[in-house]
Amino acid sequence: MDSDHHSQLRAADNAYVWHPFTAMSAYASEEAPIITHAEGFSLFDSQGNRYLDGHSSLWCNIHGHRVPELDAALTSQIERVAHSTLLGIANSSSIELAEELVGLAPPGLTKVFYTDCGAAGVEAALKIAWQYHRQKAHSEDRRLFGCLEQSYHGDTVGAVSVGGIDVFHSLFGGMTFPALKLPTPARAFALGPEFLPLETILAKTEQLLDQQRDQLAAVIVEPLVQAAAGILVHPPGYLQALRKMTAERGILLIADEIAVGFGRTGKMLACEHEAVAPDLLVLSKGLTGGYLPLAATLATEEIFQCFAGEPWQGRTFYHGHTYTGNPLACAVALASIRRMRTKDVLANACEIESCLRQRIQEWQSSEPAWLQHVGQIRHLGTMMAIDLVHHREPMTPYPAEARAGHQVTLACRKRGIIQRNIGDSVILYPAPAMPVNLVEELLNGLEESLAEVTSRLQPLKSMGRVQSSEHSVKNME
Repeated sequence: MDSDHHSQLRAADNAYVWHPFTAMSAYASEEAPIITHAEGFSLFDSQGNRYLDGHSSLWCNIHGHRVPELDAALTSQIERVAHSTLLGIANSSSIELAEELVGLAPPGLTKVFYTDCGAAGVEAALKIAWQYHRQKAHSEDRRLFGCLEQSYHGDTVGAVSVGGIDVFHSLFGGMTFPALKLPTPARAFALGPEFLPLETILAKTEQLLDQQRDQLAAVIVEPLVQAAAGILVHPPGYLQALRKMTAERGILLIADEIAVGFGRTGKMLACEHEAVAPDLLVLSKGLTGGYLPLAATLATEEIFQCFAGEPWQGRTFYHGHTYTGNPLACAVALASIRRMRTKDVLANACEIESCLRQRIQEWQSSEPAWLQHVGQIRHLGTMMAIDLVHHREPMTPYPAEARAGHQVTLACRKRGIIQRNIGDSVILYPAPAMPVNLVEELLNGLEESLAEVTSRLQPLKSMGRVQSSEHSVKNME
């Protein structure tokens, strides 16, 4: 692309595009890459620079870009029909995908309700749970939802209501409904280094559930990992215990696998690790391999039957979207799931997990200088987070204006890596099918970037600023 066209794109981007989760005043001066094409696991910008996709195009890419089987699925489908509504009629791709999803889901989930993004899938799950209790005998009083502290389930109003990250959600408190906050079994270093034993967390959870047992419609949880909270990894046994507690009290369990499904944890779905079958399961992001927006909310037969009845009885689920069950998205999703099996993507995801674990062990044994500015490293499957702190003992976060995590993101870009931070947590989220040698390349560039940024920010100690843990959590950009 010639320099004039690049300049025109840059000017138009700054003039017209409002980027999500982006501090726009800083963005305009940072010369962010303008992606024009891709190949495999690399992205290319309007100036011809190559970048390794280190965050799976925001946690949704599975197989890389321009994958022949997925491209062919789209081409074949678009030659037949690009879109046809599911309101009162059907399309073949959505039927085939629904059958595939029921086959890979935990036992008992037999019905698939389509939406077109993860937050919409969560909204559908919340409304299904609400209406289910309204239409189930003697459960009309269940009007409360439970969620974990530091939870994130999307940005629509219902999803925000069951969210727990202040910087994302607190401003919209007047728009949302109240939710019961349950203690999270994992904590980032910025929230404080103290970890309560699992038994204590479960006892507190059970106490809260008992206090509201007749009011709770459902509890929503990200199985194993709270991704947007900074890859907070739950201890083994927590999910299974939560499932048992909710089932005993007649409370529905909603598993939000938007960010952790489709190989991110080394299994197709995170629930498989503890053999948990939720009442409602929400899938999105990797569902289409990162090609098109699509979400699916799976429900049990028992839930579905509460919506059965004659049309005039008013038990219908009056909820949906124009592009619900879009044939293009369903066709590519089906191709992506099948490719996961034929290419043994789950085995590759496990190799990535081993690679990350080995590199962390090397850092801990060699103790590079930048490691002194790391409060905690968390990882599971293909996901990893590194919490940056100005001082580890006593724990002192970087000042908000330093934007330490974002500085690492910028340093990675200089080294040909696209990666995104969550506040001062540096996140690596390679695609489950990424070859391990490319993961090593990501890690090498990340190491160099961490060394550069922590060295450059060392003079901050003379600023004399000590920032509280609570303030650090609110610095999410």
